[in-house]
Amino acid sequence: MKRPPTLLYALSLLLALATLLLSLNPVAHADDPTGDGTIAADEADEIGEGDLESPAIEGEGILHSRARYPTLDRGDRGTDVKALQYLLRYHSYSPGSIDGVFGGGTDSAVRAFQSAKGLTVDGIVGEATWGKLIVTVRDSSPISDAVRAVQLMLNEKRFAGLTIDGDFGPATLSAVRAFQSDVSIGVDGVVGPTTWKNLIWHYERPLISSSTNLCSHGQWGDQWGTGSMVGSLERAGQYFASQGAGRIHTRDISREHGGDIPDHSSHELGLDVDLRPIRTDGGQCNYTTTWQSSTYSRSRTRELIRDLIDGGNVKYIFFNDPTLINEFPQVIYVSNHDDHLHVRYCERGHPDSRYRC
Repeated sequence: MKRPPTLLYALSLLLALATLLLSLNPVAHADDPTGDGTIAADEADEIGEGDLESPAIEGEGILHSRARYPTLDRGDRGTDVKALQYLLRYHSYSPGSIDGVFGGGTDSAVRAFQSAKGLTVDGIVGEATWGKLIVTVRDSSPISDAVRAVQLMLNEKRFAGLTIDGDFGPATLSAVRAFQSDVSIGVDGVVGPTTWKNLIWHYERPLISSSTNLCSHGQWGDQWGTGSMVGSLERAGQYFASQGAGRIHTRDISREHGGDIPDHSSHELGLDVDLRPIRTDGGQCNYTTTWQSSTYSRSRTRELIRDLIDGGNVKYIFFNDPTLINEFPQVIYVSNHDDHLHVRYCERGHPDSRYRC
């Protein structure tokens, strides 16, 4: 009786096992076919931001599991746009005023920068453009607009209280290290590619004040949104102030780093917010109402919806007033939405198509 060729037999088993493992974990293909951060999602409703893992960058820790560069283009506003403007100015491409509004001046500066760097010239700031804009800064760096961008984001996203002077001094160093610790990346005080991506991605809280015409009685831990979403919401609040119908009551946006909020199936990506309908007495900051109630003001809620849409990047508003559903294509019926407007913002190129403009 012949003995089996032991070595060949073992090699065949190893080959079969390797084939099985590759079938379970296929080699990743390019996730950015456009060259600038647009990621296709084949299973639209099942792909979430947390499903996309970013590679570690040697020497600077790892990215937070949800961190990615947001995609910005004309019409966006907020902290991330202001950071973009500082970075453009650092590279000697003037966006005009550092005002957090992605208007004509910023668009022209982005296009000129993209052309100079050999990128697709489309005015859209995605992964490739951010990658060329960021520069490593540390406590030995000279005063610059790149440092101002870091200071701005640490103030808006981590309440650092820094003077935005472009000087990477002890206070900025301490704030950078605290941020790195908060998002569990390498704590070295150096703002390199990993820290930049985490910082630009990091959520922030809307300003609750008379200047934004917003109010809230929600849990502060659930009031974190993307920079662009917060900028659009604050702009809508400023629009609505002219109605003389009280402030906009906000709650339940997202947690600081995303993740589940009890009693919600969404509100995990910093792009959803619940707003109370407007009351006839303008008292929505203190009392709620439903669209069926005598205290509900349809005319003022209609103006709120217009201001939200004009503020930019609103994909849907889940609210059950049938009259407003007939008037606005963005307003959609969803059960249990009689007493609040669930506003869903969107972003160009978002990896989850439910949030893609």
